[in-house]
Amino acid sequence: MKFFLSVIVAVVCGALLAACSQPAPPAKAAARPDRDPVAAVTAIRAAGAKVDSALEVKPLRDPAAEGLLKQARDLEAQAQPAPALDAVRKAEKIAGPAPDILQFEAELLIQTRAWRQAGEVAQKAYDSGPKVGAICARNQQTLVEVRSALGDAAGAAQAQQMVATCRQAAPARY
Repeated sequence: MKFFLSVIVAVVCGALLAACSQPAPPAKAAARPDRDPVAAVTAIRAAGAKVDSALEVKPLRDPAAEGLLKQARDLEAQAQPAPALDAVRKAEKIAGPAPDILQFEAELLIQTRAWRQAGEVAQKAYDSGPKVGAICARNQQTLVEVRSALGDAAGAAQAQQMVATCRQAAPARY
């Protein structure tokens, strides 16, 4: 009898303790950046345009890939980023993951509000691409925009510093 009484007391104490605990906090909603994607892409492309690089390498590509990239640019101009993104991905399958194609893909991902994925693609473009010049500046400015949109101020500041390293003056010629 004493055993049953102690079991009942233990169960009642456990129930009282469970009733006093706080409920789990609600799950955090996925980040919904309010940054305007068009303004972000404009800033990215402006960063690349500001770079006066002594050397820019333009790869020779399969004409099919060039045609798909042109189609993507036309679709983007018509404010259709999702179909443009499909065309860029098809071009990437033909031409391979070239840094300029990856950067264009990242910019289109921003326009479709896929901020995290855009950051990953821009980082991949930077890792495989040049560390100076317009593509470099666009890669880093993409990271600035993505990190700002996702609320990572420290990461955005770090990427902003990297934008400056993409600008190198041409060597003095005598």
